[in-house]
Amino acid sequence: MSIPQGKTRQQQKGDDLCAAIMRALSGEADIHYRGQRLYQGLRQLQVHAPHLQTDPAHDDFSSFRGTADSIALRLLHTDPVLHRQLCPADPVERLVFELLEQLRVETMAPDTMPGMTQNLRHRFAAWSHAFHQSGLTESSSGILLYTVFQICWSRLIGQPVLERTEGLIESTRAAIAPILGKDLLGIRRNCRDQSVYAQHARAIAAMVGEMIRSDGDAQDDNQKTNAKEDVKSAFRLLLQFDSDETDTMTVAATGQSKVLEDAEHGYAIFSTQYDRQADAGSLVRKALLREYRERIDQRIVELGINIPRLARALMKLLALPQRDGWSFGEEEGYLDGRRLTQLITSPAERRLFRLEQYKPDADCLISFLVDCSGSMKTHAESITILIDVLVRALEQAGVGSEVLGFTTGAWNGGRAQRDWMRTGSPANPGRLNELFHMVFKNAQQTWRRARPDITALLKADLYREGIDGEAVEWACKRLQLRNEKRRILVVISDGCPMDSATNLANDEFYLANHLKQVVARQELRGEVEICGLGVGLDLSTYYSRSLATDLPHSLNNGLLLEIAQLIGARRR
Repeated sequence: MSIPQGKTRQQQKGDDLCAAIMRALSGEADIHYRGQRLYQGLRQLQVHAPHLQTDPAHDDFSSFRGTADSIALRLLHTDPVLHRQLCPADPVERLVFELLEQLRVETMAPDTMPGMTQNLRHRFAAWSHAFHQSGLTESSSGILLYTVFQICWSRLIGQPVLERTEGLIESTRAAIAPILGKDLLGIRRNCRDQSVYAQHARAIAAMVGEMIRSDGDAQDDNQKTNAKEDVKSAFRLLLQFDSDETDTMTVAATGQSKVLEDAEHGYAIFSTQYDRQADAGSLVRKALLREYRERIDQRIVELGINIPRLARALMKLLALPQRDGWSFGEEEGYLDGRRLTQLITSPAERRLFRLEQYKPDADCLISFLVDCSGSMKTHAESITILIDVLVRALEQAGVGSEVLGFTTGAWNGGRAQRDWMRTGSPANPGRLNELFHMVFKNAQQTWRRARPDITALLKADLYREGIDGEAVEWACKRLQLRNEKRRILVVISDGCPMDSATNLANDEFYLANHLKQVVARQELRGEVEICGLGVGLDLSTYYSRSLATDLPHSLNNGLLLEIAQLIGARRR
């Protein structure tokens, strides 16, 4: 496993664990991380308190635990509507107010959970030391903010300020303590009353903001410029630790599509006239398919992939026990009335019972949807091997599967884009290309029957552009027509939805936002489980269940077992 893949995998596991902690503590069942951002349902949860801005490159797991505990307490004890009403507009004052509200809820950690209290204190101490070591306490605005945070934390938590920086803040604390004294007492006494507490917190925030503004007014122009830079630097550290680390995988980019948001009828399609669907095997010469098949078989042998082991893992993850008759002549269990006469004829006979028998039954269908956009050509061989092995192992486990692909009929819009231009290029036409959906293996086919057609994934000229949202919807509709109890869609992609004609005629994130809408809608319906398998990319921006891989370098038994875990994980 490469270093970026390992780092990303570790980060995803940490995010999943922290999200589980927050769900357990807050009672909110729909909290999860997506693209390293925290969501409650479809709404992103903003975390503004500066000491909760964690950095995977520098912070230990106790810091992440402390952040998760603190956010859970915030969900439990803060009225968000009241908080927004009372929150100051000035950036400096808002910063102080946000931290004071977060410290308020941290005082409500239950006495029965000493570990939570320890995590919260560890997180604040780690952040405080990082702020000090950054050198920002050498500026006047930095030392003022740092001192206010330390004395407010000390007063609320009932602990002395951090010993390492106690001498550093002593003179500043002596100067501001008389000014803040009344409100420091107020926040201490009113931790349980958010509205009263907020009045004192606003007063402290206002005084700190005024001090920083007054300090800036008393300086000459050069000093003012330096002071502004100090405050900006302080905000960068307070609100987000910027990391220069590049040893984690890139997260799929996304943003807001104003065109899609403003559209009266949502996602639009300019023309479906040229859309088509085909069996992939019919697009490649039979002789070439045989060559591809020999090539893939040889590569699988070289990789030493253990397919029976993978099949057993999938069976364990996907199968559920189902009743399969009775086992008679047992020494324990239910009394078998037909053998009661043996008590007379053979008093020593003990095999008078029967037991229910169960066998594993995987009533499940897995659909693999492959992004056949141009950038995936470089991964075609690895993807073909991966899918071929998974389909074969699933069949051995008694699980049905199908393999689908999506691309476009042309580059840069093709005939649909030319029709749009002939009509005068009206604004915001929506999707502006020809869809081309391919079936490499349908659910009825066995692996042996479909094995030549699966290798059509190696045909380079099938790879053009990708319109993911409509492809996911198409694949889900196919699954919904099936009778299996559990239906899972695995989307394999190395990037964001991309069609140059559509993006140019609408905006950059039109297709990406549509994909998010489709996934959210399908997850809400609950008929199909959707997973994202990222090829060199973290797809958690789009899929709540995702795995980032570093193909082809990591294609081995270990990765296949991790993919099996992704597929088999039960819905939250």
